Amino acid sequence: MQKAGPIDTILDVTHLSVAFGSSIVLNDLSFSLGRGESLGIVGESGSGKSITALSLMGLLPLGAKILSGNANFHPSNSDPQNLVNLNPDSHRALRGKHLAMIFQEPMTSLNPSMRCGRQVEEAITLHQQLQGKDVKRRCISLFGEMQIPDPVKAYRSYPHELSGGQKQRVMIAMALAGNPSLLIADEPTTALDVTVQKEIINLLNHIVSERGMSLIFISHDLGVIAEVTQRMLVLRGGELVESGSTSELLTAPNHPYTKGLIACKPPLNSRPVELPTVQQFLSETVNRKPDERDMGKENAKLYKQEPILSVKDVEVDYVIKRSFIGKPVKVFRAVDNLSFDLYPGETLGLVGESGCGKTTLGRAVLGLVNHQKGQITYDGKAVKVFSSQELAQFRREVQLVFQDPYSSLNPRHTIGQAILEPILFHKLAKTRQSAQERVFELLQKVSLHADSYYRYPHEFSGGQRQRIAIARALAVNPRVLVCDEMVSALDVSIQAQILNLLNGLKRDFGLTYIFISHDLSVVKYMSNRMLVMQNGKAVEFGLADHIYFSPESDYTKRLIAAIPSVHI
Repeated sequence: MQKAGPIDTILDVTHLSVAFGSSIVLNDLSFSLGRGESLGIVGESGSGKSITALSLMGLLPLGAKILSGNANFHPSNSDPQNLVNLNPDSHRALRGKHLAMIFQEPMTSLNPSMRCGRQVEEAITLHQQLQGKDVKRRCISLFGEMQIPDPVKAYRSYPHELSGGQKQRVMIAMALAGNPSLLIADEPTTALDVTVQKEIINLLNHIVSERGMSLIFISHDLGVIAEVTQRMLVLRGGELVESGSTSELLTAPNHPYTKGLIACKPPLNSRPVELPTVQQFLSETVNRKPDERDMGKENAKLYKQEPILSVKDVEVDYVIKRSFIGKPVKVFRAVDNLSFDLYPGETLGLVGESGCGKTTLGRAVLGLVNHQKGQITYDGKAVKVFSSQELAQFRREVQLVFQDPYSSLNPRHTIGQAILEPILFHKLAKTRQSAQERVFELLQKVSLHADSYYRYPHEFSGGQRQRIAIARALAVNPRVLVCDEMVSALDVSIQAQILNLLNGLKRDFGLTYIFISHDLSVVKYMSNRMLVMQNGKAVEFGLADHIYFSPESDYTKRLIAAIPSVHI
C-alpha cells in the first residue's frame, strides 16, 4: 500500500448524480483526490463504482445522463477542467493524455486482429511527439516498464497469444502511453490468479510511486483495496455510506454494510459452518459467534467409505500441430500422471494458476475430453467400458456447473424451460406437470422466487444466474458436482451466499463436490482435501488445513503468500 501523502488536490467531485432514465444509479456523490494519492472505491455490483469512473471519463453508455454535480480536474501542466461540463471533443483531448482508464477485461478491450505493439503505438503516436522508430522504442520500453517477460515478443504478439496477466500489462502500458496525471483502474485484477493479481498490484504501486500519478482503484475485494490504496469510499446502491483511511475503515468500520463486506470473505484461520452475509449485517441478525465445522470428525467419517470416483495415472494431451496427413507431431500435456480418490460427501478442491490443468482434469472426469493414459472409475467400474445405459446414468449423476452461467444458459429459453429440459430428457417425472412442480421446488431450494420460472437469463444478476445453473444441475438428482471456477467473478457478498448454498445443498442431498478455483482462500474454506496443481502435475495433495498451515512446496507457499488480506 502506498504511504506517501497527497500534496494538493487533483480531482474534486461534488454532488455528482447520474440516472438511467428515471432510475438514479449514482446519488449526490462527493469526494476529493490528492495528487499522488491512491483512492479505493468499494461496493457490490450495481453500487455505482463503474458509473463513477465512466462519468469522469466521459464514457457513460447510451441512456445514462449526469443530472447534477461537478468534477473539477487539475491535471499536471494543463488548465483545470470540469469533467461534467466538457463536450465530447474536449473530453477526448483529455483522455489518454491527462486521464486514463484500465478496464476489467483486457481481452474485450484489446483489438484481437491487431498486434499488441501496434495498439500501444497508436496511443503513443496520438499523445506524444514521436515518429518512426522512436515510437517502437517507446512501446518496447513501456512493455519493459510493465515487467512483461519478453517485451519484443509481446510487441509482435496478438492478444490471444498472451496470458491474462500479460494482456492486463499491455492495457496498463496503453493507459500510460500519454503519461496521464490520473489513472482509473476498474476491477483490473478480478479474473486473475492470486499470484498474477499480486504482481499487478505491485506493478500499479510501483508505477504510482515512480510517476507521482494519482490512482482511483475500483474493486469489490477489500483485500486488494488494502494493498493498493490510502483512502477508500464505500458505495451501496449509488450512495456513499462510508469513507476514510483504508486502514481505519478495514480495522474499525462503522457502517454495517462495510462490516458485512469485510466479514463475508472466507476466513483463513477458521471454518464457520456458514459465512456471514451483508444482509445479515444490515438487518442486525448476524451471529457474532458462528458454529465451527469439526473437520477432524467430518474427515474421519468420510474416509472410512469406499471412493465414489477414482482417477489413476491420468494423462491428457492436446494436439497443437499435425503433419500434412493429419498425424500429430506436437502435443501439449495438460494433465500429467494424476491420481486421486473422491469419497461420497467430500469436497475435493483443485487449485492452481490458470493453465495448470484444473479445468482439463475436471472435464476429463466428466468425459468431456479424452484421457490418453490412465483410468477413471465410477462406483468401482472403469468409465471407458461403460455400456450406453451406464454411461447415460454416469452423465446424469456427475454434473458440471460452469464458471460463466450466462454463456451456458440459452438466452431464448426461460429459466423454467432450462431447468425443465433435463428432467424431461432423463424421464425423471411421470408427467409434465410433476416435472414443473419439481422445477418450482428447485427454485425455492436455491432461494429464487417462483416467478423466475417465466423470466429469461438477461433479467437476472450474476449471482442469481449462478443459482439457476446450480438448480439446473440438481434437476437430474446428481451425486457429484464439478464446480469449475463458479464464484471467481462474483462479488465477495454474492460469493458468500453461493458458498453457503453449496454447503447447505451438500448437507441436504449428500452431494460430493470437485471444487475448481484459483482462489486458495475459497478452496481452503470449502474443501476437505486439496490438490494443488502446476503445469499439469500434482504439486501437493492432502487435507486442506494441513496444506494451508504446513505447505511443503515453494509453489503452494507462493499461492498462500499472494492471498490479499484485509488485516492491515
